[in-house]
Amino acid sequence: MLATLPFSFNFFHPLTEWALLAVGGWALYLGIKAKKTRTGTPEQRKELIPGKFAQRHYRWGSLFLAVMSVGTLGGMAVTYLNNGKLFVGPHLLVGLAMTGMIAVAASLSPLMQQGNLIARKAHVGLNMGVLTLFLWQAVSGMEIVNKIWSNR
Repeated sequence: MLATLPFSFNFFHPLTEWALLAVGGWALYLGIKAKKTRTGTPEQRKELIPGKFAQRHYRWGSLFLAVMSVGTLGGMAVTYLNNGKLFVGPHLLVGLAMTGMIAVAASLSPLMQQGNLIARKAHVGLNMGVLTLFLWQAVSGMEIVNKIWSNR
């Protein structure tokens, strides 16, 4: 039988994911500013260029991808170590889909840097889908946390 992890490990995934939701919102804000830098009037561009929003968006997006990937695997690992199985349900399946979506969105970066508008629109659409699903994941994840808390 698998050993149960210390109780606090059960909360590492939810805390990480809530922080990641905030990081995703920040990356969205930076992406909007990067677009405004690229498409704004000459006066707007002159004002926004010093903010280096595109570079900051890229860095925060990379952090989002890395932490989301590790967080997804970590949540699955803790669940398996505590229960000897994964609970295949909406929370797990949506989390896996989101991880795939964010990976595809990030993989479009080279095409976007070459000016590919379809890649840019796909990148935005995938990331907006990820953040929308993330909001649902936050709610379904808190239901899981409540079950863990009540069963301690």
